[in-house]
Amino acid sequence: MVFTPASALRRAGSAVLALVLLACCLCAGLVAAPAAHADEWRDKQYWLSESGITKAWEVSKGAGVKVAVIDSGVDAGHPDLKGAVVGGYDASGAGQPDGQKSVGSKPEHGTLVATMLAGRGHQPADAKPSASPGPAGQGPDGIVGVAPEAEILSVSTWLGSTNPSGKSDQDQIPEAVRWAVDNGAKVINISLGSTTPQWPQSWDAAFLYAEQKDVVIVAAAGNRVGGNIQVGAPATIPGVLTVAGLDRKNTASVDASSQGISIGVAAPAEDLLGGLPGGSYAEWAGTSGSTPIVSGVAALIRSKWPTMSAEQVINRIVSTAKDAGVPGKDPLYGYGILNAEAALKDDVPEATANPLGSMAEWIRVHRRGNPATPSPLPTADVPSAVPTLPEATVPAAKAPSQRDSAISAAVVIGFAVLFVAIIAAAAVQLTRAARNPALARDEAETGAVDKVEARRSP
Repeated sequence: MVFTPASALRRAGSAVLALVLLACCLCAGLVAAPAAHADEWRDKQYWLSESGITKAWEVSKGAGVKVAVIDSGVDAGHPDLKGAVVGGYDASGAGQPDGQKSVGSKPEHGTLVATMLAGRGHQPADAKPSASPGPAGQGPDGIVGVAPEAEILSVSTWLGSTNPSGKSDQDQIPEAVRWAVDNGAKVINISLGSTTPQWPQSWDAAFLYAEQKDVVIVAAAGNRVGGNIQVGAPATIPGVLTVAGLDRKNTASVDASSQGISIGVAAPAEDLLGGLPGGSYAEWAGTSGSTPIVSGVAALIRSKWPTMSAEQVINRIVSTAKDAGVPGKDPLYGYGILNAEAALKDDVPEATANPLGSMAEWIRVHRRGNPATPSPLPTADVPSAVPTLPEATVPAAKAPSQRDSAISAAVVIGFAVLFVAIIAAAAVQLTRAARNPALARDEAETGAVDKVEARRSP
């Protein structure tokens, strides 16, 4: 891991983090979607069936669970969110007190996320009373979210551009997390990301607070096309369930995902569909869309088992994921591809701890047990949460074969022999020079020692 010097971070840290902590996807841009019939909308929501969500609805639809969407604000007036948004808060200082005004550089982002998470669909204006319900028991038009009976808390933040209120991400993010926890959120969705694995020390206490209050936090891994080669904060924070992105072939998305060892699970990230403020729709892509899919599954689990701990919820999601890439946990897929049906139906052994780590333990080791002291900027002397890989490799490279290992070993041995030969030749030359300076001078002029080195090279 290569860190920027502390002086440079002090000059640019807050500004850079604020700029990159924007809605971390829309990596392929937004494409406005024209009006369409119900079947067309349903056909585009492929993740509902392919990720096992429709089967998971046989067990739970998320009733009674509040999910906080920390984002750019959620338009509660969208037809597919009617009755879904039950409260909110503005952490930006530039929005409405209820968090439902769209703010920041990507004002539409929060509504896209919320509709994918807890959209309820809607009846068309000319529908007759006998119109057939959608697969979630909702109207036949619009977006049906992964947890269509969950409730949304909209927590608005201004990220990605200069905040007119002057509040930075260092103030907004911890304030948003604390408010969500204090107002009953059992799941927090953070579809935001940065290009650095570090986070301001001012965030420590808030994420520790969420951990102590038994709240599941789900965060986006980020997207390569947006500059996120490796996973960035807050997805590097221990205990957070980090979501990577998949393409339509269920392989790691080249554009709409990043990589890092903090990734917990992978979910669809391309050809997504969500609602826009004002009631329209858009096609989009990125791990910002993968994240509410996983947050929705967490809500389904918490609805089915209200007393299940956050660490057990996360363990249930990652342990039932379908392994992909290299065997076992890897930096592209984490524990594997989301399987919502298995997460709701399989027997899962109880975990002794959160498989993705503990913020309390990280603070004890790296902050010397003092999470409350604010630090205005991340600095080079503060270790990152989890080291991530420096370069993207999609798809994941295969494990080396025995032949490759043998060749590598032979190369190493060859270099070792060459090094010993050079040292030995140099020692001989020095000895001879000490005994006979004239002879050494003659050999230096004819290049005799170089010939010996060449002759001993493998």
